Order: sequence, then C-alpha cells, then structure tokens
Amino acid sequence: MGLSMVHALFLTLFLLCLKTKAEDSSPTRKLAGACNLFRGKWVYDASYPLYDPSSCPFIDPQFNCQKHGRSDQLYQKYRWTPFSCPLPRFNGLDFLQKYRGKKIMFVGDSLSLNQFNSLACMIHAWVPKSRSTFSQRDALSKVTFEDYGLEIYLYRTAYLVDLDREKVGRVLKLDSIKNGDSWVGMDVLIFNTWHWWTHTGSSQPWDYVEVDNRLLKDMNRFVAYYKGLTTWAKWIERNVNPSETKLFFLGISPVHYQGRDWNEPAKSCMSETQPFFGVKYPAGTPMAWVVVNKVLKRIKKPVYFLDVTTLSQYRKDAHPEGYSGVMPVDCSHWCLPGLPDTWNQLLTAVLSA
Repeated sequence: MGLSMVHALFLTLFLLCLKTKAEDSSPTRKLAGACNLFRGKWVYDASYPLYDPSSCPFIDPQFNCQKHGRSDQLYQKYRWTPFSCPLPRFNGLDFLQKYRGKKIMFVGDSLSLNQFNSLACMIHAWVPKSRSTFSQRDALSKVTFEDYGLEIYLYRTAYLVDLDREKVGRVLKLDSIKNGDSWVGMDVLIFNTWHWWTHTGSSQPWDYVEVDNRLLKDMNRFVAYYKGLTTWAKWIERNVNPSETKLFFLGISPVHYQGRDWNEPAKSCMSETQPFFGVKYPAGTPMAWVVVNKVLKRIKKPVYFLDVTTLSQYRKDAHPEGYSGVMPVDCSHWCLPGLPDTWNQLLTAVLSA
C-alpha cells in the first residue's frame, strides 16, 4: 500500500472519528452571550417573503421558481426562529447606510450565486426607485446601488483552488490559488465550496487532480476537499487583514434527492411543500461539514462560520424541483425568494453585532 493511500485512509478514519464527536456535540456560533442563531425552528409567517420575485431584476432565471410555473407559495412563508434569541428582520435602509461606499463579495459556486442574488433582491425591495446597475465579465459579477456606493460582487469559482486546462487535460490543483487577487480589497468576504467536489463521470469538470506536484486520476473526495480548503486557509492567513475585511464561510448547503435522508425513502424534493419539522434531522451531520469545521478551527484569523447546514436540511420544500427552466429535477439549489434570504439575514445579524 503506497504512502499516499495510507495517508488518505488515515485522514478518512480521522474525519469519521471527528464526525461522531460532531454529531454528539455540535459547536455553537454565538452572538451576544448564549445566543446561537443556528439552532431553532421554521415557523409560518404571513408577512413573508421579503420581496416580490417579479419586481427584482437580479434573480437568475433558474432560481425564479414562480416564473417557471411553481404554483405553491407556502415555501416562501417560513421564517427561521432561533430557540435562544430573536433573529432581526432585515432592514435594507439600515444595511445601505451601514455599508455605504463598501464592497461585499461572495466567492464560490452557484450556491454563492443563489446568495448573491438573494441579498441584491432583499436590498432592492427597500429602495426600488434607487439607481442600481448589474455588470458581468468572465467570473466576476457586480450589483451596484449607485446612490449609496454599495458594491456587491460575485466571483464564480467551483473549488476556490485552481482548475486549469493543460496539455494532459483539465487539472484540479489542490495546492494552488492564482485568482485570489480578485478577492482582495473587500470589506466583507463570504466563501463557499462543496457542491462540485462530489461530481463524477460526465458531470466532473476535471480530468486529473494535482497535489504535492503529483498528478492523480482521482482520490478520496473528502481528502481532496480537506487539502483544497487547507490551501484556501493558507491564502487567508497570507492575504487578508481582519481589521479591514470581515470573513465568513457558508456552511454546507444540503441536497434533497434522497428521501431516506428524512425517513421517507420513496420521495425526493419533488412536490414537497413543507419543511421537515423534527428537531434532529435523520441524515445527521454531513462529512463535508466536519471537514470545514476542522479547517476553520485551525485558521488563526477570525473566519465566522455561517453554520446553515441543519436549518437548510429541514427545507426539503424550498428547492426549484422541476421549476428551474434548466434542470429537469433540481434538489440542490434554492428558489428565490426562499432559504438564501435566511442565510443573508444571519449574515447581516452577525455583521450588525
């Protein structure tokens, strides 16, 4: 057995051990004393949603489920309620005043696009007549609220680390981040990656993995994810000044393709109209969450973990299902208005603390 295989096996077993500990005692992310924003329940709220999707110019069509024929609207009416403290309702005017002249960037995959669209719509609903613009070039998109000088960016990158086209083919480089120059100079950075690490076969966008100057045809995906995130963590340590930039990492966004995850094995997200209302989600803690948590605990600079995994696991009803206009069944992204609005409410609550 080669050394690389031994190392991968050791790390996998170590992560499994950590997973058991995580399920027994999940760490809390606190605001103001004992307040844990991420433990709570979903409650019906007739005043929701926070914006009308037909009035927001910033929703990517694949997230506009109403436009593509989803007739039920109950999934828009649930508000996240932490057990130990209230979650402040989003106030777009307060946000614009606080972040006047600032730059906020989401860095990650299409789930970062989901969250980027959501925040732009949440703000726009408060100032619908204010001047705003949208621009896009290559991996970078930007919404600017001109009257306030607020710029919200999205940098699309599936893995955070580099994916390069070379003579041998497409290479995922777990030890390299060359595009980080585009991320500097921001007042707030929100990172996310996991969705693409699990893809195989024709949906996998790389041919080789490069790690420690070696090319591999494949490797354990959790080990690869750990190595990629470790490279990102080193980039953070070298390039970000926390007195100038507030750092966030969005927790693992779950999928709902397998009904056995919530004890209904014959189902998927299709035609689901209500959240899971139990306290303990049957599928438990995802291994990817354990990897993220392990990496974040080792970073010396303050990165706030937006630990949205469990509250998102409950929302089997909130996906585009068959109403994205892109995928016949989409149980991985989220309708807008919808769950990413809560992610942004949590983000703004932390920023305001």
